[in-house]
Amino acid sequence: HFEKRCEAMEGKALIVSMSRRICVELYREIVALRPEWHSDDDATGAIKIVMTGSATDPLEWQPHIRNKNRREAIAERFKKPDDPLRLVIVRDMWLTGFDVPCLHTMYIDKYMHAHGLMQAIARVNRVFRDKPGGLVVDYLGIAQELKKALSTYTEGGGEGDLTRPQHEAVELMLRKHEECCELFAGFDWSGWSTATSAARVELLPGAQEHILAQQEGREKLSSTVAELSHAFALAVPHEEAIRIRDDVGFFQAVKSVLAKTPTQQVRPVDTEHSIRQIVSNAIVSEDVVDIFAAAGLTKPDLSILSDEFLAEIQSMPQRNLAVELLQKLLRGEIRTRSKRNVVQARKFSELIEASLRRYQNRAVEAAQVIEELIALAKDLQQALRRGEEMGLNEDELAFYDALEASDSAVQVLGDGCLRKIARELVENVRKNASIDWTERENIRAKLRVIVKRILRKYGYPPDKQEAATRTVLEQAEALSEGWAARAA
Repeated sequence: HFEKRCEAMEGKALIVSMSRRICVELYREIVALRPEWHSDDDATGAIKIVMTGSATDPLEWQPHIRNKNRREAIAERFKKPDDPLRLVIVRDMWLTGFDVPCLHTMYIDKYMHAHGLMQAIARVNRVFRDKPGGLVVDYLGIAQELKKALSTYTEGGGEGDLTRPQHEAVELMLRKHEECCELFAGFDWSGWSTATSAARVELLPGAQEHILAQQEGREKLSSTVAELSHAFALAVPHEEAIRIRDDVGFFQAVKSVLAKTPTQQVRPVDTEHSIRQIVSNAIVSEDVVDIFAAAGLTKPDLSILSDEFLAEIQSMPQRNLAVELLQKLLRGEIRTRSKRNVVQARKFSELIEASLRRYQNRAVEAAQVIEELIALAKDLQQALRRGEEMGLNEDELAFYDALEASDSAVQVLGDGCLRKIARELVENVRKNASIDWTERENIRAKLRVIVKRILRKYGYPPDKQEAATRTVLEQAEALSEGWAARAA
């Protein structure tokens, strides 16, 4: 039971027994089944007993009797999510005032009542990352005592349901499973459970297209799969959870690849502790699903939006998926460029959002928005080459764009003068590249004076100077942070 729980959600378990004798005998039975869990060393091993005792206790109990310091060392191991210690057997200890947020299951084989029972159950329900709740497995039938304890709790001013029967989680799981199946009505994923990893990836483009073709399909799938996953984690290893686990894995894979952006790096902690299902002995999780591989494409270099790659996307039969890939690719590229050229990034971001709004409102077809996005991708590439054609490096071009935002400035000063101003701005901002933009307001004010002086020196239109100064300072802040990061 515990191993199946851990297949669905990483975590730990506490077994509460009636007596120290039972604790020792239960430990012996468990390690007979899983000998690799045992260790005589407190610093290693997957299972321990935490109990008090004395030298007069039976000889076979002595390995489990520890002083306070040794018990505290085991407690520290148990609190660490990554520590191999996953299962602890207790009689009285650790049932009150002991917090292990990653604890997700408690097996109770001891009579408890009133606040003691409430305190014990509270051990397993601490908030932790993606854990949807804790599971209490009752071997004695203490439901009546729990009702009494809850009654005392509510009479004392407490609110909300502290516990719910597992069958409610099973019912919710099946309901959400049915909703997910309805979202994929007309799409055949029956081969998912027996397919190889490569075959699963080949199945994903069609699945994504099916969801994206629906009104708000991605949003509906995301929320429904999240609710299904939470209910599944609480229901496993119920037979109904085992029956649908392959389907859950498929739904999660599609949700994962639709949610992932091309520049997003999945943090190990997110992957390790996210709820995940075992599907045909293979874990489906975010770190093994690549959005481009799932679309049947070779992942491109984001800094080089080649004509060949754009043509490959344009020829994809899954038109809605092509839109999805293009907008994620472009947004990722714009995020990267916003760190160097604020004005250019803002301009292209607005153009992309305008195209996508028309597409989402069904004002244009997928084929048309694909053409618009590909044109924007090519314009992005051309914008990057502008600096070379004008004799400006990337930093100078960023300030040139900030100054060029005013049409009247271009008309009055001309292109050549704006280039001179851009070069002089870069030189002055570089001298202040170490500015702490959140703490050093006095230096920010100094730079503002420098910018205004340079604009006046070259005759920048007076009525446009204030707006230009704000834009230039915003650009200076972005570049300064980049320079400081590279210097570090």
